[in-house]
Amino acid sequence: MAQRIVIVGAGFGGLATVRGLRDVAADVTVIDRRNYHLFQPLLYQVATAALGAEDIAVPIRAALNGQGNTTVLMDEVTAVDTGRRQVSTRSGRQEAYDYLVLATGSVFNYFGHADWAEHAPSIKSLDNARLIRGKILSAFERAEMVQDELARRRLLTFVLIGGGATGVELAGAMSELARGTLVRDFRHIDPSQARIVLAEAGSKLLAGYPDALPEYARHSLQRMGVEVHLNTEIKAIDDRGVTTKRGRIDAATVLWCAGVKATPDLSLADHPEIFVIGDAAVVHGADGKPLPGLAAVAKQQGGYVARALVDRLAGRTAAPFRYRDRGTLAVIGRHSGVANLPHFKSTGVLAWLLWAIVHLYFLIGGRNRLAVFLNWAWAWLTYQRGSRLILSGGSAEPSNTDSPRKPEEFAHGQHD
Repeated sequence: MAQRIVIVGAGFGGLATVRGLRDVAADVTVIDRRNYHLFQPLLYQVATAALGAEDIAVPIRAALNGQGNTTVLMDEVTAVDTGRRQVSTRSGRQEAYDYLVLATGSVFNYFGHADWAEHAPSIKSLDNARLIRGKILSAFERAEMVQDELARRRLLTFVLIGGGATGVELAGAMSELARGTLVRDFRHIDPSQARIVLAEAGSKLLAGYPDALPEYARHSLQRMGVEVHLNTEIKAIDDRGVTTKRGRIDAATVLWCAGVKATPDLSLADHPEIFVIGDAAVVHGADGKPLPGLAAVAKQQGGYVARALVDRLAGRTAAPFRYRDRGTLAVIGRHSGVANLPHFKSTGVLAWLLWAIVHLYFLIGGRNRLAVFLNWAWAWLTYQRGSRLILSGGSAEPSNTDSPRKPEEFAHGQHD
């Protein structure tokens, strides 16, 4: 009887694992609650109207349609019975396994303030990206209609919390959206005057990069009109804005770009048949520090698990996992990026080009690569973004929170 391998999650780690098992004489089952593999590094571009959802996602079945030993199930795992070696799914299925790979990804970490998620959504899924795009575009639409200047100012204030790669890239993209794309679309407001605030609790952006690169990112964002607030701890978030240790910022849109945490909490010491990879796992590198939640880490772990399974099925002992750091890249805006590679550091146009080439290369599917390239080329030539439809996340109708407030109501909050 063929060995049964169940892989939960078809993100970077899960997909790398299943692809590494294409020639194995085993029954491989992939379970994911969605029917598509998502290229998460470009989610922020869906949120800022640069790309459409279909440009960065590919059906899991299409990605694996040449793999005869693999079954794909669109379902959600709700429990793991390690004694019986089976997983239970929301649809009521019981899937038995000889080996189990958990590649379930992560959720954003609100650091003990789960209630903040209601007021500060994070970009971790296509649904959230479209929600955030709706919030951003709706804020400009409502600002066009309101008469009260203080209410308009609040609608045109956007606060991004977290100065990692997500926060930096999102802040740059929002600046380009407001100052490049939307600036000619409205008659009663000037989108270029939108206030975009990037708040980071630490002393620099892009923690983990050499100091020269975070400084370049900060100066680049400031040249684009983004307010960068370092050493700024968030004290509270509500439906009218945020309170920091430096004061109050009234804002209609608050977005969470801070850390992530793993979704499962499993001890595998007594279960060598279970692997946990990607953002769901805490693995320490050669320097003793936890590996970052990057696509490159998940892909390497997925490839390693596939090789380890091949070795086990052949009766061999697998070598220990060793992560090879190939560097990190972040784009800040038009012609601006930072590259932190093992033997090469760069900023500006070269880093921006490297970022674009790498992301196009790792996208799955020729159609997606062509669509993203054409969208980028069009945006570069025209400053226009073709995905500015508000499909979710609010309407253009003024909400109760947009109604005029008495001047004394604003006097209580000190603005950063």
